Amino acid sequence: MRQRTYLVAGLFAAAALATTPLLTSAANADPSAPAAERSAKAAEFTDDFDGPEGSAVDSSKWQLETGDNESNHERQYYTSGTDNAALDGNGNLVITAKKENPGDYDCWYGKCEYTSARLNTASTFKTTYGHAEARIKMSQGKGMWPAFWMLGEDIGSAGWPDCGEIDVMENVGNEPGTVHGTIHGPGYSGGEGIGADYSLPDGQKFADDFHTFAVDWSPEKITWSVDGNEFQTRTPSDLGGDKWVFDHPFYMILNLAVGGDWPGDPDGGTTFPQQLVVDYVKVTGGN
Repeated sequence: MRQRTYLVAGLFAAAALATTPLLTSAANADPSAPAAERSAKAAEFTDDFDGPEGSAVDSSKWQLETGDNESNHERQYYTSGTDNAALDGNGNLVITAKKENPGDYDCWYGKCEYTSARLNTASTFKTTYGHAEARIKMSQGKGMWPAFWMLGEDIGSAGWPDCGEIDVMENVGNEPGTVHGTIHGPGYSGGEGIGADYSLPDGQKFADDFHTFAVDWSPEKITWSVDGNEFQTRTPSDLGGDKWVFDHPFYMILNLAVGGDWPGDPDGGTTFPQQLVVDYVKVTGGN
């Protein structure tokens, strides 16, 4: 499909130096401990994005990355603040991609043509296993590339793809009714990632309404679903002998990219601004 690379100069440092999660987490919990003790330490995360219209996301839960992405040949510059990521006052986070460059930002190809936002929980929340889901209404149009995904917390030391990546949901704008779920690790990364897709029936588009995207992640097993419909399960037996790197803490990412090697660049039929609207993100049952 594509190569994930990590655009932001501060991202590796954020991942490598991530502080103890501000939310309850038990990434180091002893799996042999009594069930009641493990439950008390379970990693739980909820953000319903409640707040006044135009306000910023909760900084105790999310951090905003900044910069561009040369290796994926994406066209946007990710900004901080509320210009590209803000609450709408109706219980949603809105990530907005705009065709503009108000900050005179430089991108790998010259002056940036677009701005957008990318948020992560690298310094606030991590989990090993659990049920992770988000209810999202998609952007649309050629060149749009929204995603809800997870990265291994050791990206700063192990690097990518050895840290592991779980793509809960990705969409490329020229496939308005299809989403992809993928894992990446050593020997199965970039275009060799292992995954499957899910399509809505009867020509429906993911931009027409909210849908729930989730993974159920347990030792040596990850299952993907859309609106409760399971469409893929992956285990170490799918890797052809390559290493399974999904039994350690991961953090979450939400972003809306513009362009890139996989979706291609926007064309004359792509309108701006484009919005990725997120109703909620939650994790239950993690360690």
